[in-house]
Amino acid sequence: MNDSPEYLAKKAFFDKVLTIYGRNAVMEALKDEDVTIHKLHLSKSNKDASVLEQMKKIASKRGIEVQYHDKSSLSRISKNAKQDQGVALDIILEHFGDEKDFISKNTNYRIIALDGVTNPQNLGMIIRSCAAGNIDAILLPTKGAAQISPLVIKASVGTLFKMPIIKTSNLKETLKHFRKEGASLYTLSSHADKSYKEQTYSEKTIFVLGNESEGVSPAIERLCNASIAIPMQRGVESLNVAVTASLLAFL
Repeated sequence: MNDSPEYLAKKAFFDKVLTIYGRNAVMEALKDEDVTIHKLHLSKSNKDASVLEQMKKIASKRGIEVQYHDKSSLSRISKNAKQDQGVALDIILEHFGDEKDFISKNTNYRIIALDGVTNPQNLGMIIRSCAAGNIDAILLPTKGAAQISPLVIKASVGTLFKMPIIKTSNLKETLKHFRKEGASLYTLSSHADKSYKEQTYSEKTIFVLGNESEGVSPAIERLCNASIAIPMQRGVESLNVAVTASLLAFL
């Protein structure tokens, strides 16, 4: 395994790179001076279009490198040949990182961990609520869950670029790591004894929210310290996961 300083620095850089695609999404990002951009990718087969000329002008003005690719190469970069419209853009997400980096820099925190949340709209709304509220990071698995995409960016209304996101390839092991470092983990359950407003939380708290239909997986639930409830009226059994995240964000 390559663990040279050069390799690790390169890996850390590209772990923060998100590639988006589609002419509207790419243009919006290019126009936003607050978004750090690594590279603009264009297909050589693109027909002349004013929007493409505008992209190139913005890239030139901002000092962004433009690379041209054949159609198949661009589709490998965008990972969505059907919808990339011949353009892709590498964005540097300064607030992306892993749990080791986050733990080393934070002694007190509130995190929302997502276990199998698959709807991009929900993920975008969760990011927006967390960015606006009292949440220090979102813990997002890289498998079995919605990933950052143009849909998520649109639903987050730009707050994705402001919200710290911890990526993990193994949610269970990452949560174990946080517990070892003193974090308390909570799931949401309508059968819990305590309301989420009555619970006393530690300085290191993680709320675990589950899949839209099945909730938190049993393996993850067993790791949690306790369950808390959001009291509801009129026989309503549960809330949308994005609404739940919003309530916790402003707790």
